[in-house]
Amino acid sequence: MVMVMMKEMTLHTAEHFEFVDITEHLRKLVHQDGVQEGICVVYVPHTTAAVTINENADPSVKDDILSKFIELVPWKENYTHVEGNSAAHVLSTIVGVSETIPIHNGELMLGRWQGIYFCEFDGPRTRQVVITLLEGGKQH
Repeated sequence: MVMVMMKEMTLHTAEHFEFVDITEHLRKLVHQDGVQEGICVVYVPHTTAAVTINENADPSVKDDILSKFIELVPWKENYTHVEGNSAAHVLSTIVGVSETIPIHNGELMLGRWQGIYFCEFDGPRTRQVVITLLEGGKQH
């Protein structure tokens, strides 16, 4: 039998472009719900935000990524979208709005240096993150 638990997390971003480390929050949810074996699906229901997994040991990595994003997808360009935030839509599409992380022995199976980041591309805003924990049944 598979158990499914859905949670929602509210974030308040402070910057126009920002990576918010949500790793510890997700670890706490896994521990609180007692999931031992399964998966954690993180989903961002926004068209100008995303979620990614990358290094969280050195904060300069996220700064470098954001800097390169700004260079690759300039905010001011010849976009036709009338709201003026087409760059944020493009970045959301490039990065993606979901990540799936295996859970083993009650822990997220992240690499040694990996963290999970909410990516704000059109802030500051109040955002939602949907977390689905699926726990697999016992193996016989």
